[in-house]
Amino acid sequence: MSPVPAVLTNVFTGLLDGRGDRVAVTDADGSVGYTELADRARAAAARIAPHAVPGERLRVGLYATNSIDYVVCYLATLFAGAVPFLADSAFGPFELSRIAEDCGLDLLIHAPGADVRSIAEEAPTHHGELGALGLSRLRRDGRPRPELLDDTEVCRFTSGSTGRPNCIAFSGAAVSAAASNWAKGTGLSADDRIACLAALSNGLAFNTSLLAAFLHGASLHLSQGLPTASRVVRLLENTGATRLVAFPALYESIVRRAPRNGFASVRTAISSGAPLRETVREEFTRITGVPIHNYYGVAETGPLTYAPDADGGGLGKPLPGVDLRADEHGIRVRSQSMGSHYLNAPGVFEQRIDAEGYYRTGDQGHLVDGTLHLTGRTSRLVNAGGRKIDPIEIVEVLRGAPGVLDAVALEAENKHGEPVLAAVVVAEPGVTAQFLRTHCAATLPTFKVPAILRLTDRIPANSIGKPSIERLRRLLSESPSN
Repeated sequence: MSPVPAVLTNVFTGLLDGRGDRVAVTDADGSVGYTELADRARAAAARIAPHAVPGERLRVGLYATNSIDYVVCYLATLFAGAVPFLADSAFGPFELSRIAEDCGLDLLIHAPGADVRSIAEEAPTHHGELGALGLSRLRRDGRPRPELLDDTEVCRFTSGSTGRPNCIAFSGAAVSAAASNWAKGTGLSADDRIACLAALSNGLAFNTSLLAAFLHGASLHLSQGLPTASRVVRLLENTGATRLVAFPALYESIVRRAPRNGFASVRTAISSGAPLRETVREEFTRITGVPIHNYYGVAETGPLTYAPDADGGGLGKPLPGVDLRADEHGIRVRSQSMGSHYLNAPGVFEQRIDAEGYYRTGDQGHLVDGTLHLTGRTSRLVNAGGRKIDPIEIVEVLRGAPGVLDAVALEAENKHGEPVLAAVVVAEPGVTAQFLRTHCAATLPTFKVPAILRLTDRIPANSIGKPSIERLRRLLSESPSN
């Protein structure tokens, strides 16, 4: 076995050991300083390391919501010389089992209530060093597992838009570059207190918060549970946060609730994952006095642009370490933070790299005086709440329901103007929208169940017989969801 890469272990060790009792992370249950965080991570690493597979690097899935324990276990996995696989806590049992099988995971660190019976070799064990999280050894079926590159130190996942989340392998150098280039490009400092409302497994939080916060001695403040407007206000008031990191849906919620206080300490709000409506940006700033800055990134390439002036004019200019092109071929990028490949889908990542080494993002747009403006997608994916969903997968599930004759899935807007997944279905008498939602929920994670579902007698088609997206959207806007 090649020597275990230790770029991130060395980076985190240097950052954590020199900052004493300065607050590093807080959650709803308390706080932890830099030195204590390092000590807890090393103690947890001692629980993980004995599970090592002879001659191979240990592969550890991390499947939980944001908490101090999550950060401890992420660091512990690195300190144990293992590779952390950061799975979205919204993934269901089916996707979790596919991840475990496809990537050859050895262990899973998870929330106490997580249903891991289908993949766990035995009942989970609980160690004080891991906090409230459980540790399960996973079954191995004897099949060869995909090989890790020598420099792979972290693996994260796409949204599972094709039914199987793709596992993106990152070198330690790429993860470190993502954090340092973000910190440099956005002026992150030791005085910053980052309120993170996005899951740490997601690229938005992973790149802007998990390592970036520690580079200059800033503090990371995590919210647990559904990030409602009232919960956000409490978090900001309790922590005196200077930065707010969240998806557009949260800013929409805050605008609807129009809180009168709680934002006095916030200097910067950062939005990414999906387009933010200009009316929401303007109203949020009017209510709170805080500007919203756009950030554009792609799961496979890391953070790409940032808009420091927050004037709503595009997504900003490329961050340090990013080479971005926008032309008739779509938006293409090369970055120091780019992943190396999909561990569980050989060749797919490489097909998206052009002859010049640029990654094709699937987005369309143009540059105006160096500032990126998005105009659409070259791919068919639906972007709902920052998660990419393949309509074909949803249609296949709907068509498999008893009594369904035809179905189309597409992106639409809900009553608040937010992009959501919608479906139009032709079915036999007696089939209800609730029945179809229950059918979808049995095999799909919650975020892939259509938020808007319309039953109709036929799918409107265009002149060549294909579903007419324009007429489908008109149908959805004119008729209430069934």
